[in-house]
Amino acid sequence: MSLLQVITQALDDSDHVVSQSEYPIILNTDDIFLNLKPALENLDATSLANPVTGWQLSQSDSQLIDSGKKFYTKLKRKLKDHSNFNKDGFFEILIPFLEKIGHKAGIAVGIDSSDAAYTRVLIEKVGFSMGRDVAGLVMKACISLEIWDLVETFIVNRIVDHSSYSDLVMSVVMKRRSDLLSLTIQHASDFGLSELLSILKYFLCPSKDAHSCMVNVRKEWESQALLAIEMASDKNLSEKKSQIAKDASILLMLAHDGFLTSELCLHYLLASPIVDEAILTSAISKLNGKEMMSLIRYLGKWLRKYEMFPQAGPCPKASSALGLKACDWVPKLEDIVRCLGLVLDENFSSLVLHPGFHEELNSIGGFAASLASEAKLSCTVANVIENLRTQSKGEQI
Repeated sequence: MSLLQVITQALDDSDHVVSQSEYPIILNTDDIFLNLKPALENLDATSLANPVTGWQLSQSDSQLIDSGKKFYTKLKRKLKDHSNFNKDGFFEILIPFLEKIGHKAGIAVGIDSSDAAYTRVLIEKVGFSMGRDVAGLVMKACISLEIWDLVETFIVNRIVDHSSYSDLVMSVVMKRRSDLLSLTIQHASDFGLSELLSILKYFLCPSKDAHSCMVNVRKEWESQALLAIEMASDKNLSEKKSQIAKDASILLMLAHDGFLTSELCLHYLLASPIVDEAILTSAISKLNGKEMMSLIRYLGKWLRKYEMFPQAGPCPKASSALGLKACDWVPKLEDIVRCLGLVLDENFSSLVLHPGFHEELNSIGGFAASLASEAKLSCTVANVIENLRTQSKGEQI
C-alpha cells in the first residue's frame, strides 16, 4: 500500500474508528523518507506532486507497532474479566511491555526496577511511544483498578489524548477523586478550547448517567464541610487552628449548600488558577441557551451567598494546616465576577433580547450593585487606614 493510499484510507475511516489504528505510534520519518525514490524516470517539473516508491516502515517502528497491538489485545481481553484481573496481574503485563518499548527506542529509564516509582518513571520516559489507543486503554485500566498515581502521571505528562478528556473527567468524578478532577481541568485548559468547552458543557447540562456519577463529588464536599464544623468546635485545637477551622466551615458551607451536584463540579473549573481566560471566553461564547442559563444561575447563587455572608473569604491555610483541601477549590468572589463579566461581554446582545434571561439578570444586577457598594465602602475605609498608618510613621520619624 502506498503512503498516499494509507493517508486516504485513514481519512475515510476517521469517522468510524472503533479499534486500535494500523499505525498507532509516531513514526520515525527520517528512516522512511530516506528510502523514498521517484517512481518515474522523467519527472514532470510542472506537477505539484510526483509518485514515489520505497514506502516502508523501519524495523524498529514495525516492532513497536506489533508489540503495541499484541499488548492492546491482551489488556482489552483481561479488562473484560473483572473478577480475575487485579493490580498485580496488570503490572505483570504492563511493566514488560514498557521495558520493551524503552529497549527498542533506546530510552534509558535511569531507575532500578525495585524502586517503588519504577512504573511511574517508565510511563514518564516511554509513555509517548505507546500510541494513543494503547495509552487510553492503560489509563482506563489504571482508573478501573484505582491506581491513582499512574493516572496522575498520565495527566501531568500529557500522555492522555485530548479526545479522551471528557471520559477522563467522568471517570475521576465517579471515583470521587476531586484532586484528579482539578488536575484534569488544568491540563485540559492547556490543550485548548475544545477540551475546556466539552468539560464546561458536561457540568452545565449533565446527562442522567453523569448525575449518578457525580453523587460522589457531593459526598466529598459534604464530608469536608462536616469535618470543618467538627474541627471548629474542637477545644483541643490551638486558637489559631480553631479560627482557621471556623473560617473554613463558613466557606465550605457556602460552597456546598444550595448547589446542584453538577454545580459542585463547576467549582473546580472556576477556582482553577491556570485556566486560560481567552479560552474560557471562547468556550462561554459557544454555549447554547440552556447551558448559558445554567451558568448564569450558578453565578447568581454565588453572588447571593457572598452578599449574605460578607465575612466569607479564602482560607489558604486550611488545606495544609487542617487537611481541608476543598477550601482550595472554592471560587473567590473575584472569580465569580470575572466569569460573569465574560458572560456579559460575549453575550450581551442575545441576553438583552432574550426575555428568558431578564429575571435572572435583574436579580444578579441587584446583588452586584450591593456588593459594589460594599466594595466601595471597604476601599474608603482601607484608604483611611493607610493614611493613618502613613501619618503615624511620619510622627514617629
